Amino acid sequence: MKALVLTENEVEIQEVAVPEPQAGEVLVKVLYAALNRRDQWIRVGLYPGIKQGAILGSDACGMVEKVGAGVDNTWIGKKVIINPNVGWGDDPRHPQLSYTILGMPTHGTFAEYVCVPAHRLHEKPAHLSDSEAAALPLAALTAYRACFYKGEISAGKNVLVTGAGGGVAQFAVQFASAAGANVWVTSSSEAQIRLLQEKAGSKGGVLYTQTDWHKELLKLTEKEGFDVIIDSAGGNDFNLLIKLCKMSGTIVTYGATLGTAKMDIPSLFFRQATIKGSTMGNDQEFADMVQFIGKHQIYPIIDSVRSFGSIIEALNDMAMGKIKGKIVIEI
Repeated sequence: MKALVLTENEVEIQEVAVPEPQAGEVLVKVLYAALNRRDQWIRVGLYPGIKQGAILGSDACGMVEKVGAGVDNTWIGKKVIINPNVGWGDDPRHPQLSYTILGMPTHGTFAEYVCVPAHRLHEKPAHLSDSEAAALPLAALTAYRACFYKGEISAGKNVLVTGAGGGVAQFAVQFASAAGANVWVTSSSEAQIRLLQEKAGSKGGVLYTQTDWHKELLKLTEKEGFDVIIDSAGGNDFNLLIKLCKMSGTIVTYGATLGTAKMDIPSLFFRQATIKGSTMGNDQEFADMVQFIGKHQIYPIIDSVRSFGSIIEALNDMAMGKIKGKIVIEI
């Protein structure tokens, strides 16, 4: 079968053997897979625990073709998505130290077939196409935990999602809007801001490239500020996010694409604000996320669906920010 394999210096499409499901496992024929920034970080060596020879990919929609010993054979023929958690553990608050994610070091979904434990399977949400369902797992799980377990977003709260061109951020906007919150965004693109108003339910946003963008956001909220801020950027502007918090506000951070900065600690404690770190989510949250998406008929924002042969070009486009949603690969 063809698969995207991590080599010593790059990634390349190779021919590898079709895996055989072991006891408790299923063999899934991958129909569509989706890219995440994690794949690019692994590709360039900016991720812990790099394992050469691993098949990348954490997201997929596929069909169960075969089951191993001890697995209910009624799974055969069903279309599924895969929970990418590998060994979260028993504590819902955080993963255990041995936790990993499907797609390195465990072989992932950028292949014609993948074997996973049967308890990782969830039936594809009925309202989504196969390509749409493939875009869910990693990004939607990360957004769900950030919004609801860490951010405690509910109806009527003011929410800011920064850098709303990324897949996690877009899901966060959709989830918070579906929960009845008032959601604004930041972006480097006016078109992206309009897209999220049209497809994700946001009330609007500002360009973080403009001077005093944080003051414009305060105007949009009638100087109320935000109950919850979901951020993936970090960097020097993180202190502006603290100033945008309401009293007792919460900032949930799941990334640091702009690096770190000296923190404005007085603004933090005078506001009685809270900063919470978050990434991925536990298995119950994955199940809750799938149910939430079905209940609210949420559709992921798809940039494009591309052929497997163009997957490296797609990774390049994602790395350069040339996308407006999730890139899905037809396997």
